[in-house]
Amino acid sequence: MADGKKTRIMIADDHEMVLDMLSLFLQQVDDFEVKTTNTLDKVLEEIDRGGTFDVVLLDYDMPGMNGLKGLSRALEKNSPNPVALLTGNANHAMVHEVIALGAMGILTKNMSARSLENAIRLISSGDPYIPLALMQAEPEDTDKKASPLSDREMTVLKRLGEGWPNKEIAAALNLSEATIKMHVQSVCRKLDARNRTQAVINARDRNIL
Repeated sequence: MADGKKTRIMIADDHEMVLDMLSLFLQQVDDFEVKTTNTLDKVLEEIDRGGTFDVVLLDYDMPGMNGLKGLSRALEKNSPNPVALLTGNANHAMVHEVIALGAMGILTKNMSARSLENAIRLISSGDPYIPLALMQAEPEDTDKKASPLSDREMTVLKRLGEGWPNKEIAAALNLSEATIKMHVQSVCRKLDARNRTQAVINARDRNIL
């Protein structure tokens, strides 16, 4: 964070190896402070004890979750700060349910360390995150429709779905951050989306991505 304050992250998963791996990844990031536990009840207890976390990541299948009911409990307890699901087996329908409940998206357990860091930064800034690969996981039974986006906007959209921040997209495309911001705004406008994640979801629903 710009003011030197660390981003407080809670990761909850009942698989010890997964928890250790994710924690190891994130503890190497200087401005991240990571706490871990293995049940939803313990997450809620930690929030009661020490206050809300900047980001909470919850394993979909761990004790206490009861599907998306546990997610709703965590969202209420950690409000107004973001909560996201952590899963190894998500589907397209789950994406819509999670976003509709008010969660900040879904992270997959096989994400690279860099993608995980980018996703958490995106979530902590107030933008939902859904991996582009997950959005494309459903089989397509029709040809892609004509896109209202330009080739450049499609390139930007794909990187948004992968969790790239504007700065990295700008560097990769040899453009300014201001130009990338304008492309993102244009993508959202053309796809009737409030934010970058909804833009990816809408593009997938319209079969243009």
